[in-house]
Amino acid sequence: MNDSPWGAPPHAGYWGPSDRGPVQGAAPAGPTYDALDAQQTRPMPIVPDVSAHGGDQDDDRGAARLGGPLFRDESPSAPPYGTVPQNPEPMHDAPQPAPAPRKKSAGRDLGAAIGVGVGLGAVIVASLFIVKAVFVGVVAVAVVVGLWELTKRLDERKGIHAPLVPLAVGGAAMVVAGYVRGAEGAWVAMALTALAVLVWRMTEPPEGYLKDVTAGVFAAFYVPFLATFVAMMLTAHDGPQRVFMFLLLTVVSDTGAYAVGWRFGRHKLAPRISPGKTREGLIGAVSFAMAAGALCMQFLIDDGTWWQGLLLGLAVAASATLGDLGESMIKRDLGIKDMGTLLPGHGGIMDRLDSLLPTAPVVWLLLVLFVGSG
Repeated sequence: MNDSPWGAPPHAGYWGPSDRGPVQGAAPAGPTYDALDAQQTRPMPIVPDVSAHGGDQDDDRGAARLGGPLFRDESPSAPPYGTVPQNPEPMHDAPQPAPAPRKKSAGRDLGAAIGVGVGLGAVIVASLFIVKAVFVGVVAVAVVVGLWELTKRLDERKGIHAPLVPLAVGGAAMVVAGYVRGAEGAWVAMALTALAVLVWRMTEPPEGYLKDVTAGVFAAFYVPFLATFVAMMLTAHDGPQRVFMFLLLTVVSDTGAYAVGWRFGRHKLAPRISPGKTREGLIGAVSFAMAAGALCMQFLIDDGTWWQGLLLGLAVAASATLGDLGESMIKRDLGIKDMGTLLPGHGGIMDRLDSLLPTAPVVWLLLVLFVGSG
C-alpha cells in the first residue's frame, strides 16, 4: 500500500531516513535527516489551484494565492518526483509584455464641436459686420440663455431658487444700456436688476431668502454685467474690429492651450480644479494669444502697434484661463460636467462663455488705454 499523500513514490530525501527500504526508480537521496526530525515532518496538504477556476492569472505574489508560501521569504515545498505542475508560477525575472499605450482623447465629439463652433462663428461675424444692433441682440439672447442654464443648475443641484424673470429682463436691459449709455448705463442697469431680484424674491416664503438673492445678484454680475463690456466695445468707430479681435484672441488662446496641452502636457496646472489643464497648455495659450494679438493690433485696430498686441494677448490668455478655472470651480461645487446640453460637443451656452465673460472687461480697458474709447 502506498502511504504517500501525493499519490506517487515518496522522495527518500524529503520524507526522512530511508528505513522503509529502497524504492526502485527513485531520485538520489538528499541530505540525511535524523529520526526526530523525520517524525516531526508533516506532509503538505493538497490544495486546489484557484487560478484554474477563473482567478487572477497575472498575480505573481505567492502570499496572495492559496497554493503559494505564506511569507515572502518562505520557499514553496518541492513537488513529488515525477509530477508536472499544471499551472506553473510565472518567473519573476521573465520579461512581461508592456501594456498597450492609451490613446489620448479630447473627451468630446470633436466633429460636432467643430461644426457647432463654425456655425456660431458665422452667425456672430455676420451680425457683427452687417448691423451692430443685431449683434447686440445676439449678445442679449446669449445672456438670457446663460442665466437660464445657471439658475436651473443652482436649483437642481443646490436647491437655490435665484429668480429668473428679473434676471432675464434686467440682464437683457443691461446689455442694451451698455451699448446705448456706456459704462454709466451698465452700472445703473446692474443696480436696478439687483434691486428687482431682492423685491421679486419677497413674494415667496422667507426660508432661503438670503441664499437665493445672493445667488441672484452673483448671476446678474457674472453673466450680463460682464457681457456689457462687449457691447461697449462695439460703440467705437472701429467697434466691429475690436469685438472681432476680442473673440479671436479668446478662441486662439483656448485653441493654443488645447493643442499644446494635448500634445505636450505633463504637469498639471490646477489638478484640484481642472485636472485636464496643464502648465504646458498655459504656455501654448500665452504664445498663441500674444502672436495673434500682435498681428491684430498692428493690422486690424486703428493706431494700434504690435507691442500693444503682445501685452493684450498675454492679458487675454491669463483672463481666459482664470475664467475657465472659475467656471470649473462652480461646476465642481455643483457636481456637474457641463452647464447645459444646448450645444452638441460644447455643452451649454455658459460652457462657451466661461472664457469670454471675464476677458471682455480686460480687453475693453486695455483698448481704451492703448487707442482710446473711439
